[in-house]
Amino acid sequence: MKTLSKIVLVAVLGTSSILCASSLSAAESVAPAAHAKNWTPPAYKINAQVLVDEIMAKHPELISVTFHGVPVGAAPKTYTMFAGASMFPGSYQDRIGNPDDPDDIMIIETGITILDSRWHRTKDVVKKYVPMLPLRDAAGENIGLLVLAFKNPANSGKSDLYFLRAATEIRDGLQKKIPNLASLFDPAK
Repeated sequence: MKTLSKIVLVAVLGTSSILCASSLSAAESVAPAAHAKNWTPPAYKINAQVLVDEIMAKHPELISVTFHGVPVGAAPKTYTMFAGASMFPGSYQDRIGNPDDPDDIMIIETGITILDSRWHRTKDVVKKYVPMLPLRDAAGENIGLLVLAFKNPANSGKSDLYFLRAATEIRDGLQKKIPNLASLFDPAK
C-alpha cells in the first residue's frame, strides 16, 4: 500500500510540475488585466456560495475555497469560478466569473487531482499548499473543481499526503450536500 501511495504521489507531483511550467509560460504571454469575465453570477446568493462560506467557517486552517466549472445555463465549456471565499475579506468575490486556467479545466474534464505545494512563490502573502480536486455530487459524479488553499507555515512538517487527506475529507463531506450541479446554482435557503 505504501508503494502504491508513493507511485500515485509521484505521478500527481510530476503532472503538477508539468502543468505549472506550461501554465507559467502561458501566463507570461498574457497580461493580468486581459481576462474578461465569461459569466455573471445571479443577483442572489447561490447554494454553492453557502457551501463555500460553511467550509471557511468550519476550517480555520484554510486561506481560501473556490468552486469552478460550467455554470448552469452557460454555454458548454464556459469554465469559470462560480463561488469563492477567502480569509481576506472581498478578495475572491471580484474573481467570480473569470475564465478558468488550463490546469483548472484539465481537472474538470479528466477528474485528476493536483497537489500544488507553492514552492518558491515570493508574491504569496501567506505560505500555502493548494490541493485541486474534482468536485463531486451525491452520486459521486465529477461536476466541477474544488480548490482549497491551506495555510502551510515554514517548517510545519505537513506532508503532501497530509494535505491530500485533508482536502479529500472536505471534498467527500460536500458530496451529500450536492444533489447535482444545478442545485449549486439554486437560490440560497
